Amino acid sequence: MRKRFLSTIALAGAAALTIAGCSSDGDGDTPDDAATGSTGGSETTETITVGFAQTGAESGWRSANTESMQNAFSEENGFELVFNAADNDPAAQISAVRNFINQGVDAIVIAPVVEDGWDDVLKEAQDAGIPVILEDRTVTAPDDLYAAWVGLDFKAEGVKAGEWAVQEFGDEPTNMVVLEGTTGSAPANDRAEGFSEAIAGSAIETIDSQSGDFTRDGGKSVMEGYIANYGIEGIDLVYAHNDDMGLGAIEAIEAAGGTPGEDIKIVTIDAVKDGMQALVDGKINFIVECNPMLGEKAAELVKAVLNGDDVEKVQFVEDQSFTQEQAAEVIDSRPY
Repeated sequence: MRKRFLSTIALAGAAALTIAGCSSDGDGDTPDDAATGSTGGSETTETITVGFAQTGAESGWRSANTESMQNAFSEENGFELVFNAADNDPAAQISAVRNFINQGVDAIVIAPVVEDGWDDVLKEAQDAGIPVILEDRTVTAPDDLYAAWVGLDFKAEGVKAGEWAVQEFGDEPTNMVVLEGTTGSAPANDRAEGFSEAIAGSAIETIDSQSGDFTRDGGKSVMEGYIANYGIEGIDLVYAHNDDMGLGAIEAIEAAGGTPGEDIKIVTIDAVKDGMQALVDGKINFIVECNPMLGEKAAELVKAVLNGDDVEKVQFVEDQSFTQEQAAEVIDSRPY
């Protein structure tokens, strides 16, 4: 295993990074000549060792994201991937990153479980001359402690979901329950904020909101509690921060004798295969996509940073949204 550059070079490269706003797509020039034949940056021919700290395997989205990363950081693409899944434990994830630093990997990619608590370990990576790329989720640490971030606009996802809810229910008084993602995580925070902004001034009222931790079992358990408290007839709308929790809510509604998608409308975020099938079946009413295929862009960023190229600090990947009819048209062709 060979370190790509010294700490002073890493710091100089970080200073050269430019911050960019949301773009409509995640495409960009791949700066590694050896990998792509494009110009710019010095060639990298040796194997790049990358430590990837994943959140866990809590959902279908996360599994698709892991597969995308493993495919992109493959031996065929010039990488050796050291993989760790933290089972949604922030302390375990930080420990994994420290292990990567001690192993002397060339670069580290992190999908942070939560936003807070990253300052110290990111500074340790910087001091060791190991660049960090954030993938999917963000952190509250100063942005000079990591090289770049690639992911989705979680707040915009929440806005899209909320706009659909307002259009669907209009001025009709609506009792909504929320299935929140992991407490303190960027997608849970931002999707809540975006949705709230979109429904402001409408007749939609949040009567309860709890975390299902982005899991199907969590969504089912929380929804069972909602039904026990309010009854099927007392809930008009479920807003789930991801498909898996929405799928859990479907199980709870059906077990209670209700018809999901009719007695209680459901809007979710992710657009994984099981969620899209539930949308096609009419059990979910609207889905906002959160594209998990971030591996290729993350690999491009690692190579660019190691080559000393300037990269945009913030890089968004495009999302879509789906009605039942739209889902039926594309479900068979989607890779996740």
